Amino acid sequence: MTDPKTGESPRAGRGLPMIAARDVEDLRAEREYLRGVDARRPFFRRFPGYWKLTGPGWMQSAMTLGAGTAGSTILAAAAYGYRLLWVQPVAMALGIAVFAAIGRQTLITGRRPYEVFKTDLHPLLAAFWGITVLISSIVFQFPQYALGTDVLRDILAVAGIGAPKALIAVFFLVGSTAICWSYGRGSRKAIRGFERILKYILLFMVAAFALVVVKTGINGRELVKGLFGFSIPESREGIALVLGQLGAAVGVNMTFLYPYSMLSRRWGRDHLGVKSFDLGVSMFLPFVLATGFVTIACANTLYAHGIKVRGAVDAAHALAPVVGPTLGRVVFSLGILSMCFTTMVLEMLIAGFVLSEMLGFALHGRAYKAATMTANIGVLGAFAALPFWVPVAASSLNLVMLPVAYLAFFILHNKRSYLGGDLVRGVKGVVWNALLVLAILVVTAGAVVKIASFF
Repeated sequence: MTDPKTGESPRAGRGLPMIAARDVEDLRAEREYLRGVDARRPFFRRFPGYWKLTGPGWMQSAMTLGAGTAGSTILAAAAYGYRLLWVQPVAMALGIAVFAAIGRQTLITGRRPYEVFKTDLHPLLAAFWGITVLISSIVFQFPQYALGTDVLRDILAVAGIGAPKALIAVFFLVGSTAICWSYGRGSRKAIRGFERILKYILLFMVAAFALVVVKTGINGRELVKGLFGFSIPESREGIALVLGQLGAAVGVNMTFLYPYSMLSRRWGRDHLGVKSFDLGVSMFLPFVLATGFVTIACANTLYAHGIKVRGAVDAAHALAPVVGPTLGRVVFSLGILSMCFTTMVLEMLIAGFVLSEMLGFALHGRAYKAATMTANIGVLGAFAALPFWVPVAASSLNLVMLPVAYLAFFILHNKRSYLGGDLVRGVKGVVWNALLVLAILVVTAGAVVKIASFF
């Protein structure tokens, strides 16, 4: 049964920013607009109409492009040059197949995934999912603050400005909190504004890395081989790196964030077309372009000259003699900084989503704000690293839960009592299920290799 005014399930928004009276007509107009866009032929005529409504996909891009992705991409490029360019696109393509299934389920049923896990699968599975996501959001906030602080201090040093870590950490804390809390104002307009901020930061990030690539140049032959040669290193470390990247392009936090970001926008069945477009244009492309440009820039400099680095700041210093201090230590570093900052914001948002579901409060007001701040325990990462066992334990938990979450959504994707007549059948159903199974196997293999490397 749906609400005649909004066209959605009455359970879809419980606890999320509520639709204000002024938003009902806006939502109805958006649905009518989408029906007109969906009717356009050929596809390219739908592009501008869909582009105006993108949003949840940008949040996923911003989430996965963080300190971990920056570090692993730089190290892979420094060690193997262009050879592993294919890894990130393949990893994200498999992730997109899973997220397309998650999105379809959410839009068709209008049900909240945590509730679905609890009632249609098992309460312990829902609890394990929620607790894992919450722990990950706190622990993975530490490297965002650590890398972000180091990178911004290095940028300021180029201008001869010395800034204490405490001041920079407070700057990040205040900035990320202000943006995150704008999401909980109970208005679709505020949510759209939040998504646009992330979109513009991501576009800046991609542009910054592209400028560095323009300066270093592109080896066309190596580019083609790197993208389509599917080269796998022969060493055990190289194989572990490939499997690790394949299994870690998507984090378990993202499986929680994505459906709730769509429910907050009040997306429903009418948004199935824009959902697919959003995943491709707003999630897949920014991720592939950003990681690809970083790989090319580091392959042309670090790999070409045999320079060994330990992370993003070292890479910026190594790039400076080749591309100049402006592009190396400022523009490239601003791209890395954008990665860290957007992830800081979204780790806060995810903590708010998780605690809202587990404790039963709405995503606005004091309870919501307090819940988001739990992720900012990670501000301590600007001053000291966590004890070794903490990130190892959190990463292991995250790596175990990701294939479990994938498997849970796979089961729901094929569960007649959940989707009824909306089950995907025929050739399309077989191909989609094959991709989902492949994604589950890949993240499972990546998890096994990564956890084994810890011990």
